[in-house]
Amino acid sequence: MKAELTNKFFEKYEQQPTAHYFTPGRVNLIGEHIDYNGGLVMPCAVTLGTWLIIAPNNDNVIRFKSLNFEETAQIELKPSYTKTGSEWFNYPLGVFNEISKKHKIPTGLDLLFFGNIPIGSGLSSSASIEVVMAYALNDYFKLGYEKIELPLLAQKVENEFIGVNCGIMDQFAVAFGETDKAIVLNCDTLKYKIVDCNLGDYSLAIINTNKPRKLAESKYNERVSECQTALAQLNQEIKLNNLCELTAEKFALHSHLITDETVLKRATHVIKENDRVNLAAKALNEGNLVEFGRLMYASHQSLKDLYEVTGVELDTVVDFCSDYEHVIGARMTGAGFGGCAIALLKKGQEEDFAKQLTDYYVDRVGYPAAIYISEIGNGASAI
Repeated sequence: MKAELTNKFFEKYEQQPTAHYFTPGRVNLIGEHIDYNGGLVMPCAVTLGTWLIIAPNNDNVIRFKSLNFEETAQIELKPSYTKTGSEWFNYPLGVFNEISKKHKIPTGLDLLFFGNIPIGSGLSSSASIEVVMAYALNDYFKLGYEKIELPLLAQKVENEFIGVNCGIMDQFAVAFGETDKAIVLNCDTLKYKIVDCNLGDYSLAIINTNKPRKLAESKYNERVSECQTALAQLNQEIKLNNLCELTAEKFALHSHLITDETVLKRATHVIKENDRVNLAAKALNEGNLVEFGRLMYASHQSLKDLYEVTGVELDTVVDFCSDYEHVIGARMTGAGFGGCAIALLKKGQEEDFAKQLTDYYVDRVGYPAAIYISEIGNGASAI
């Protein structure tokens, strides 16, 4: 890949690159729709991601080019930048804007991006491109940012420059991922621990439903509001900053305060899903992939029945997986309403799995899903 991208860079810029960087995408293995409730999530980095190839120029400009998009940009180096339109280069431009508040970029740069993360699939292509840009500038110009500062900077770009009110999980996971490891991240405190996630005889199958997630058009904000309602009603008797401070036992004692049946279902998912993350970490530490797979299925069922964010496409994938003998666990990942599911698939069964799932999915949904096989990979790095 490095040699091929070097050649592409020369074609675009007629000079040799001086540095190469890679930042992965991510999947969340378990712990869904609890990040905004102060809960635990368990993301890992995947081997799909974003490459960035760099060379300096003497023209005092930043040139943005991509092998994935036709749009290019040439922008003069200056102390601040403004988002224009919705083009892809606004994501790395936002990183320049944030870093330029503290550091003067000393030279122009020619940049070439390439990514193999499916856009709109929920695998965090935006976080990947933001973090690879932040990591590259920090490394290339020796700016002195600590590693923990890079995902926080990228999140700020997403929130303030791009205008998407996301949490920290995506940026954190693509920066801190490690091969055969998962991250248990407390979304309230940002405390985290690394857990072993050696899949052994299994690979991570990522199934893109090819129904794009459009959270602004979905009921995502409604779910957030319902959880806020549950929190307010519980706070009539107990003092909580967020729902995930509750254990299942304490929730059972106070759940009568939630008067709306739908709101009660949402809160029940949140509390139980947070518990599942702890159980999943225990299973992984013990090397018990069968138990981990069972928890994946339980998570999906809760997201389907209690949180109602799956939909026919994601349910079709998980229904197939539950009957396929070489899969030991599957669930939707990400916000739902389309996007991706993940499955623990026995190695050697990739072709058969893809063929059978494709037939099953087309028969019920009407168009094919896209299937990717990934390992659990490293976070942001120079290559």
